[in-house]
Amino acid sequence: MILIWLILILFIGGVAAWLAGGVNSKAPRVVALITVLIDLLLFLSYCSGLDLSTAINAGDLAGSNVWIVQFMAPWIPQFGINFLFAMDGVTLTLNLLTLFLGVVAIFAAWSEIDQKTGFFYFNLLWVLAGVIGVFTALDLFLFFFFWEVMLIPMYLLIAVWGHEKKEYAALKFFIFTQVSGLLMLLSILALVSINYQQTGVISFSYMDLLGTQTDSDVGMWIMLGFFVAFVVKLPGVPLHNWLPDAHTQAPTAGSVILAGVLLKTGAYGLLRFIFPLFPEAATAFAPIAMTLGVISVLYGAKLAFAQYDMKRLIAYTSISHMGFILIGVFAWNTLALQGAVMQMLAHGVSSAALFALAGGLQHRLHTRDLREMGGFWTIVPRTGAIALFFLIAALGLPGLGNFVGESMVLFGAFIASPTVAVFATIGVIFAPVYALKVAQDAFQGETNSRFDVSGKLTDLAPHELLMMGSMIAVLVVMGLYPQPLIDTLAPAIDSMHQLAQAQISVIGR
Repeated sequence: MILIWLILILFIGGVAAWLAGGVNSKAPRVVALITVLIDLLLFLSYCSGLDLSTAINAGDLAGSNVWIVQFMAPWIPQFGINFLFAMDGVTLTLNLLTLFLGVVAIFAAWSEIDQKTGFFYFNLLWVLAGVIGVFTALDLFLFFFFWEVMLIPMYLLIAVWGHEKKEYAALKFFIFTQVSGLLMLLSILALVSINYQQTGVISFSYMDLLGTQTDSDVGMWIMLGFFVAFVVKLPGVPLHNWLPDAHTQAPTAGSVILAGVLLKTGAYGLLRFIFPLFPEAATAFAPIAMTLGVISVLYGAKLAFAQYDMKRLIAYTSISHMGFILIGVFAWNTLALQGAVMQMLAHGVSSAALFALAGGLQHRLHTRDLREMGGFWTIVPRTGAIALFFLIAALGLPGLGNFVGESMVLFGAFIASPTVAVFATIGVIFAPVYALKVAQDAFQGETNSRFDVSGKLTDLAPHELLMMGSMIAVLVVMGLYPQPLIDTLAPAIDSMHQLAQAQISVIGR
């Protein structure tokens, strides 16, 4: 029941925050913070008693993923649709990331959001509930349901509390994600239909759909429906166009959740569904997907350097870093897959921190333009030092979490394709260029005489220092002592890899 409570508490807390807005404009943020902290503490308490070595194997499905906890109850039994939730090591870490960044997002919105606060925190908590639903749902219809649940409140966060072009950015986000989501729904229905023809049973269960045999052409088209939906959310080139606008126009908390959590739902979908459900089609498509990953790495880094809007620059760096995850998933060996998940976690924290810092500067200065900045280090030294830390974390400095993830992906990719690994490494070389651009233009040099910052720019408040300090600690621990995380991920990663390889062997015979 722990997975049900994680979702229900957020749904109920969102409604409570909305109602609290009618009492006091500041009450919703307190309600939201208490809700997410309760969820986080409940989950940490549960995880503290886990022994991953005794995790439950998924029933009689040999080679299937290793589950720590499962829950199933009927929903629409005549169509084979159930409330089916499960958690393995990958899901556990992503749930922790979601709840942790939920607290960060509330702190980021603490001083910024002063209009319709109840409705704002309602939408924020419902996004978090939808994300946890996506990470834990193993009924594909239920998965699609939560996929849609998290999109609508995110659309409202951008459209209502965004900046100057918020309606355009929100509509663009919604169209891209909705159209790609419909492609995924069609693919789900096609897969269920083929499985019904083979077994005579209608089921949307991930467990039941594993091993469904499809013709090579049909399997490729169904797999591409999933692939497009997940790569749009990742995002990867050429389906990335919505992201820079969404990040630029979103409120700070929206950018934190979007970069730190929502993008990871696309990466999780690639990891969980593409190879396990379509091993033959995914193997055939892997060279194309890895090439798109390399293009994303290089293209995102190049466009990041060309930006003067700070949030837009950080958005393009996300496209570049997500390219490593795409490469890692389609390299499909244990080292690359573990690296992809480590990159998801580290990027979630570092990108959330950078967007929180950029949003804080915009809230104080009412500008995101780097050309109107400069010399901030002497004015706000704590902000400058913390920004420098997260910039070098994002470029993959050894000793921090991002370095571990990118290194494992590149080593794993070299096993699958040395050429891909070599070209992807160029993106690591480009990363310091755009990181130094932000550090130099915003914090170094002389204060821009054309832009008066006196009385506008203040250093980080205590709640912001707490928020940043916690994220610094996470990245340092991930970088210096990643083994506990790797051990947590290992059973799930190994079983996914073995499951796909076993099905490829069966198909080959």
